[in-house]
Amino acid sequence: MKKVLIPTKLNAVARETLNKHGSYDVVQDETSDLGTLASQNPDTYALIVRSEKVTAEIIDAMPSLKVVIRAGAGYNTIDTKHARSKGVDVMNTPGANANAVAEEVVALMLADARHVVPADASTRAGKWEKGNFMGKEITGKTVGIVGFGAIGQLTAKRLSGFDVTILAYDPFLSDERARDLGAESVELAEIFEKCDYISLHMPENDETRGIINKSLIARMKNGATLINCARAGILNEDDFRAMKADKGLRLLNDVYPKDEASDKPIADIADIMLPHLGASTNEANWNAAYRSATQLIGYDDKGIASYVVNRDVPEGLDRTYSELAYALAHTCRGIAGGNKQMKLIETSFYGDLAKFGDWLLVQIVSALSDDFDRTLGYDAALEYLKEMGVEYFNRETDTSKGYGDSITVDVTTSVDAAHFKRVSVRGTVAEGNMMISRINDFDKLYFEPTGTAVIFIYKDRPGVIGQIGNALAEAGINIDDMRNPHDPSGENSLAILRTGAPVDCDIMDTIAAKIEALHASCVKY
Repeated sequence: MKKVLIPTKLNAVARETLNKHGSYDVVQDETSDLGTLASQNPDTYALIVRSEKVTAEIIDAMPSLKVVIRAGAGYNTIDTKHARSKGVDVMNTPGANANAVAEEVVALMLADARHVVPADASTRAGKWEKGNFMGKEITGKTVGIVGFGAIGQLTAKRLSGFDVTILAYDPFLSDERARDLGAESVELAEIFEKCDYISLHMPENDETRGIINKSLIARMKNGATLINCARAGILNEDDFRAMKADKGLRLLNDVYPKDEASDKPIADIADIMLPHLGASTNEANWNAAYRSATQLIGYDDKGIASYVVNRDVPEGLDRTYSELAYALAHTCRGIAGGNKQMKLIETSFYGDLAKFGDWLLVQIVSALSDDFDRTLGYDAALEYLKEMGVEYFNRETDTSKGYGDSITVDVTTSVDAAHFKRVSVRGTVAEGNMMISRINDFDKLYFEPTGTAVIFIYKDRPGVIGQIGNALAEAGINIDDMRNPHDPSGENSLAILRTGAPVDCDIMDTIAAKIEALHASCVKY
């Protein structure tokens, strides 16, 4: 019998499911301290937690521990690196609370539109201020959903009964998939320009932190409402604060930098505040509990590790190739326009890398979508691609080409309903360093994808490199490395330069206009 410790208030379905299987001895104690329980149960095989902190000390106190399961999506409370060093797999249950969060969004919209919170307080105080609480209807409004993964899609479905127009932004979402879900896929700026309600459902990372800033908030319609049930860091609170009053904006909020009792800086601009209740439903708790149990059973009985979030690179694979796959896909994304809609991903894994294709696909998908965690598994990647309506094809490789251990990533994005753009990037590892060897028809680059790279394609002629260099110098930006090949026709040239500092959009636009660029992009690695 394998001992499973559940030191939290988790729905009994987890315990019941594991007991019914017959291979587990379940100990559930929601009142005792986790440290105490760990020392009392050193033979624990699997630990199922919710928000409890699983520290290195906790892990070390259970030498038989092999699996930690977070009954929920976020796992920042678990020391995943120490777990890995001890051979402990950490799993999560993403999507278990998706419907709960979607319904919370609708609840916030209705509560705000009809002044439910202040009207309740007023009436309980013996007042009759009916004239002060004139509301508005959601029906007929335009709702923007930023991030159209599981939660965003369910939010759209729950709102469909209100006869609203739904605009969705997600760079990984195909037009066809959006239409199937009753939404129109648009650019991020259009969401903020056209919508009466904007609901945020994106992760917080280096790409999205502070993304909802003055440039987008300034585009919001007067009287529009922003709903944040995602992550606190994606909203620049100071920028919202500066424009809230003049534009009559509303903010409905359920997320904070820390989930704890304290004064919240957002309090002066939030019209409704909840204590991170998104996943706090009986049904979400049941889903997370059941998923935890069934994932553990699948892990033990069938070796299913789709939701292991701390797996190291497979034995026999140089970690640098994992980073290479990520860098190549990230380059494709940058050249394609960063946030263009994905239609098709194609891969080729040459040499010994062919047997690691499943693992490397995960790195590719995570580079192309901010909403997919690169620590998940191959099955999760395929499921995510299907959910977003993106096709995937892994090509048979021709060993006679002599590419050695290399990777090719091709990404096809939609320009509009009738046009598509295909970006192809190949790379390898040389002397321990990642190298991009080809971008589209521009071959033999041998460019290291680190730092910041600026890419220009232009009609070949003398003096262009000098113009680019002068423009960067005028901006105080040094060039650290450069490649400048021609395409096979000799008509076009590519200039790819690694710069000593980031290059902002204004500088890129200036250079592109000066050299009459056919293409200009900046990729930050």
